[in-house]
Amino acid sequence: MEPTVLQADTEMMIEAINSTWILVVTFLIFFMHAGFAMLEAGQVRSKNVANQLTKNLLTWSVGVTVFFLIGVGVESAVAGAGFEPAFVGDAGSWIDWLYGAVFAMTAATIVSGAVAGRAKLRAYVGYTFLLAAVIYPVVTGITWAGGYIETITGTPFADFAGGMIVHGMGGLAGLTAAWMLGPRIGRFNDDGSANVIPGHSLTFAVLGTLILAFGWYGFNVGTSAIFGDGVFLGDQLGRVAATTTISMACGAMAAGLVAWSMTGKVDTLYVANGLLAGLVGITAIPDTTAWWGAFVVGGIAGAQLPLVFKAVEDYLKIDDVCAVFPVHGSAGILGTLLFPFVAAPGVVDNVANAFVAQVTGVVLISAWTIAATAVIWGAFKAVGQARVTPEHERDGLDVSEHGVDTYPEFGGPDVATDGGTATGTDNVIRTDGGNPNDGEIKMITAIIRPDRLGDVKKALAESGAPSLTVTNVSGRGSQPAKKGQWRGEEYTVDLHQKVKIECVVADVPAEDVVDAIREGANTGEPGDGKIFVLPVESAMQVRTGDTGTDAV
Repeated sequence: MEPTVLQADTEMMIEAINSTWILVVTFLIFFMHAGFAMLEAGQVRSKNVANQLTKNLLTWSVGVTVFFLIGVGVESAVAGAGFEPAFVGDAGSWIDWLYGAVFAMTAATIVSGAVAGRAKLRAYVGYTFLLAAVIYPVVTGITWAGGYIETITGTPFADFAGGMIVHGMGGLAGLTAAWMLGPRIGRFNDDGSANVIPGHSLTFAVLGTLILAFGWYGFNVGTSAIFGDGVFLGDQLGRVAATTTISMACGAMAAGLVAWSMTGKVDTLYVANGLLAGLVGITAIPDTTAWWGAFVVGGIAGAQLPLVFKAVEDYLKIDDVCAVFPVHGSAGILGTLLFPFVAAPGVVDNVANAFVAQVTGVVLISAWTIAATAVIWGAFKAVGQARVTPEHERDGLDVSEHGVDTYPEFGGPDVATDGGTATGTDNVIRTDGGNPNDGEIKMITAIIRPDRLGDVKKALAESGAPSLTVTNVSGRGSQPAKKGQWRGEEYTVDLHQKVKIECVVADVPAEDVVDAIREGANTGEPGDGKIFVLPVESAMQVRTGDTGTDAV
């Protein structure tokens, strides 16, 4: 059999490989929205989780369509090519639209974390519409698409994957929106001191962080094509992958170290946020940074995180719920400005000129983003559409904005379970024909540790009183208060989780029930609980209508 030589145009093959690569990394960047959803949902209170998830869903849905219909056209107009929206191009050009859209939606979703817990959904969606249609396209129009900064300074503005254009812009937009909205109810006292409002799930926050870090390889490494001018770009791909990874790791370590120096503890959320800050810091310059520069950028980005967050809280009095400014804003700005100082040999001809170009880009993007965001949220605020009512904020945005309860099993009477069963009985109350409790009905109420429930159930069953009602409660008594931390700030927990047991008896002596509960609940430590015995005036069994002791 004669072999047949495959004839293929080299340029066509390179274009096909690069286009496939761009689509793959686009899908990877899209998956970052799962990370943002988990990260932000974990940092808000349980009553606002559904609202945060809905905002993430609508950010993508509204944003990509608006960017297709309007945003791409605005970007091209700002760049000087006239208004040419994505839909006027051929289908092949839509790969570029989708690739640009995932970057635009990353900037948009950053804002949702800053305004969590009090922004009206309609206001947030309206802002997302305008960000995708105008605010972000103007930023890309004067940078990636237009190159105006090079015209002004004579030196190109270096932002490889959006450290300032995407993340810095999103962080500044979030900070501005949070400032315009004002803090959540109870976040600050009248004297200006801050109260800690912990998020509901550190697990969500950390898992979301790791998903974002995974998607970031698409964000940074994916910005580099595989082939350029017919040459395999292996050196660039390797450098971007290495500097991204190193900066990520150093950001986590530096944030943890600074948190430890501030509080004496390595704060988990600061480590997670520091990892992201390290990624943001390197995003503008992963293709040009020396290997040692990645350590510097990641270290600075992570170290500044706790300090900037405290400054925003203590001095600006801005309630940035998910720390979007120190993670995305200040880290993106610092990484962009560090470009000429950490670049690999031969990359920068003149450090001063390069730094001027970077400063110019940061200033222009910051001024536009802050001004546009302030005007939009100011307009919403002026017509009373920016923020939910105090009643809705206290109830939670899940119910007020969406009519749902994210955790419905905790919404009604809580039933404590311990996984055990009452043993040593067939669950039938045995009567002895006597007249205990002086012929009266008694209710024994006990407040005990949740982990002792199984032993108490067993003891009650053995005493002949297996019937009981159990409720999850919280309260305080002789048990010392606990100290907790959320993003490095300490708060006091003086309401401890307990279980309330209610047991009504007639034929079983109340003293025996009290002894059984004490036997099962006692650990010898403060906080074991208390037992109360109360007379019951009357009782009725629903099924039979029996009353008095017969009902019990």
